[in-house]
Amino acid sequence: MTTHAEKQLSKDLLLKKLIQKYGPCKIRKRKRPDYFEDLVASIVEQQLSGKAAKTIFSRVKTLLVKSGKRITPEAVLKAKDEKLRECGMSWSKVSYIKDLAKKVKKGEVDIKKLDKLTDREIIEELVKVKGIGRWTAEMFLMFTLARPDVFPLDDLGIRKGMDKLFKKKLSREDMSKLSENWKPFRTTASWYIWRVVDN
Repeated sequence: MTTHAEKQLSKDLLLKKLIQKYGPCKIRKRKRPDYFEDLVASIVEQQLSGKAAKTIFSRVKTLLVKSGKRITPEAVLKAKDEKLRECGMSWSKVSYIKDLAKKVKKGEVDIKKLDKLTDREIIEELVKVKGIGRWTAEMFLMFTLARPDVFPLDDLGIRKGMDKLFKKKLSREDMSKLSENWKPFRTTASWYIWRVVDN
């Protein structure tokens, strides 16, 4: 995805400068991803800084994983709410991961088929879970499935990066319209726009 994407995106002068400055995009499809664990991580890490998010998720994983295995719906449902709260999660996030576990276990959300669905269908499937909105679903599309054409308009970093890149305050509609020029590689474009804010 990335080499071809960067070649195409370099036709945009603003992105060309970012590509030259920051080098290759580092988003890659994960080897042997665990969709359930990734979704638990996405919920745990919502609205937290990178360091705090990693620390809390590490505690959650230590609590839920036994013998080097991954987080399972059964482990989440078995865990006491108070113990999850002690890891640093809010009560609302505890209820969200429990809801995810229940819906996956009952088959109301079929995570095994996610990679066979379109981006829109994946979002529709995931937002059935309490606490998973469009943003969380888009992060899953980008970082777990490495879908090539996702542009998270509601992401704060994207909004700040776009304003900085274009040197003016942009509306959601403005950003959506501008991003059309980067199809079908808006995931890679997003990665470069985040670099504008990170640096």
